[in-house]
Amino acid sequence: MRITIIVLGMLLFAAAANAQSSRQEFTVPTPSGGVLVESFGNCASKKCPAVLILSGSKGFGASAYGELGQAFEAAGLNAYLVHVVSAADLNAIVKMDGASARIAYYARRWSQWTSAVQSVAAYIRAQSPGQVKVGILGISLGAQIAAAASAGRSDIDGLVLVDGGFPNGYSKPVRSLPPLLLIWGSADRTFPLAIGRDLQQTAQRLGKPVGLDVFEDGTHDFFLRSGTPNAGAAHRKTVAFLASYLLR
Repeated sequence: MRITIIVLGMLLFAAAANAQSSRQEFTVPTPSGGVLVESFGNCASKKCPAVLILSGSKGFGASAYGELGQAFEAAGLNAYLVHVVSAADLNAIVKMDGASARIAYYARRWSQWTSAVQSVAAYIRAQSPGQVKVGILGISLGAQIAAAASAGRSDIDGLVLVDGGFPNGYSKPVRSLPPLLLIWGSADRTFPLAIGRDLQQTAQRLGKPVGLDVFEDGTHDFFLRSGTPNAGAAHRKTVAFLASYLLR
C-alpha cells in the first residue's frame, strides 16, 4: 500500500510539473512598460482564438488558473495569463491596510491597467496571419479591469466577468459591450449580487447578448476553489460561452 501511495504521488507531481512546464512566458511591450504573459495552448492552427485571463488582487497563485488554461486549450482556444497586475502591484496591495487604501491605489492604476490589456489584445492579434478573435475572462479585480478595457471596443469578441464589474467611480459613458457572461456568487460580500444585476441591465439596454449565472452560497472566491461543484460548473460555463463566440 505504501508503495502504491508513493507511486501515485509521483504521478500526480509529474502531471502538475508537466502542466506548469507547458506554459510559455513572453513579455508584451505596452505604453506603461512590459507585461508578462504566460501562454497555454498548442493549437495546430495559427488562427486559434485567444482568451486573455486577468487575475484578482492575489495574482495567479491559485491552481484554478492552470486548470482554466488547460480547459480552454482542450476546447481549441489559446489561453493567456496576463500579468497586467504586476508583481510590484501585488506586493504593494498586500501591504495596504484596509479597503480604502486599496481603492485609492487602484484608482491611480486603472488607466495603465486597461491600456495594457488593450495592448496585449492587439499584440496577440498581430501574431496571427488571420483575424484572430479575442475574448477576456476577468476575476474580481481582473473583472473590473476587463470591463473597463472592453467597453466600447470592437476588437473584443467575448467577455466573462466573475464577481466584479466596472471600477469604483467609473465615469466614461458605456456605449457598447461585447457579448457578456456574468458569473456571481450569491454570498459575495465584496461585490454584492446587486452589482451584477445592475451590470446585466446595462448590457441589456445596449442590445448585446448578456447572461447572469448566480451560484448559490458562492462566496467572493468561489470561482478559484478547485474541486468544488460550484467552481467546476462555473469553469465549464465560462469555457462554453467563450468558445461559442470565439470559434464561430
